[in-house]
Amino acid sequence: MASLLRVLVVDDSAVVRQGVLALLQNVPGMVVEVASDPLIAKQKMKSHRPDVILLDLEMPRMDGLTFLRELMREDEPVPVVVCSGLAGPGSETAVRALQEGALEIIAKPQLGVGEFLRESRARLVQALRNAARARSRLVRRGTPVKEEPERLERTERPPPSMLTVTTDIVVAVGASTGGTEALRQLLERMPPDCPGIVIVQHMPEQFTSAFAKRLHELCRIEVKEAEQGDRVQQGRALIAPGNRHLRVRRTGGHYQVELMDGGRVSGHKPSVDVLFQSVARAAGENAVGVLLTGMGEDGADGLLAMKQAGAETLAQDEASCVVFGMPRAAIQRGAVDEVVSIRGMTDAVLRRARRVRVH
Repeated sequence: MASLLRVLVVDDSAVVRQGVLALLQNVPGMVVEVASDPLIAKQKMKSHRPDVILLDLEMPRMDGLTFLRELMREDEPVPVVVCSGLAGPGSETAVRALQEGALEIIAKPQLGVGEFLRESRARLVQALRNAARARSRLVRRGTPVKEEPERLERTERPPPSMLTVTTDIVVAVGASTGGTEALRQLLERMPPDCPGIVIVQHMPEQFTSAFAKRLHELCRIEVKEAEQGDRVQQGRALIAPGNRHLRVRRTGGHYQVELMDGGRVSGHKPSVDVLFQSVARAAGENAVGVLLTGMGEDGADGLLAMKQAGAETLAQDEASCVVFGMPRAAIQRGAVDEVVSIRGMTDAVLRRARRVRVH
């Protein structure tokens, strides 16, 4: 019999605590405790250490971000899923939580919490299970390691008004659980003249804009949340907005992005498969496909379509993945040309892009 999954819900809202408790109590193999703030959570953790924590960020006595930092400094960090109701500027706090070690974000509405939780039960349960499975991949975090030599020359990034040269190469990237950190490592090392990049990261719609803004501050290239008709061009990375599918289409000698509504594909919206399938059709052999860490199989079929269309294809290796599900599925389908550590992924992408240019 499988061991129980212990979940600790830390939220100062009694409505949310009781709603999550009622929602998860009947889930087979899951035991749920609640705490109204991090100090109470610490006391409960002394007797029963949870397998995963569902954490609010805005709480009295100790805020969730401070608590998260403490958890990540422990010898065996507890996986954390952030349940945040912060919107607007506050969404930057949730993105900061991902940088500090949280594995996923669940958006919490300001109204209709009970209805939201009932409708999102499957996604919440999956997020908690995904995070718990990733426990062995978490590492103790002390003072963050700074890689200043690779991003000190901030003036090298061309201002947006100068980005007028459209690349004939498309780099398409898909990621899910653990992907925010993987994308940071991938994009921070990109030179200002890198090929145009399009990205699907599974994330709620309230947070993709703040995530893109944060990456833009860290990188030498332009990073932005994609808008309808944006060009895929050198020195720019476009991130699909949450709850919108993103496709790439060719218009003359240029590539542009198209945003769409519609149902979930491969269980997600935005879907990596939707992006990759569109790149296979629009760019064919003038593309590089990259599948990073994540649970499930989204992107595996799309990456195979890209490979069959002549694109170069890469997947993150198991050792550097938080969750190896998506890359593994693509490898099993024969969709991957090369398996690479996240630390070597930027060089691998640029090397493959040069090969595309030669073709």
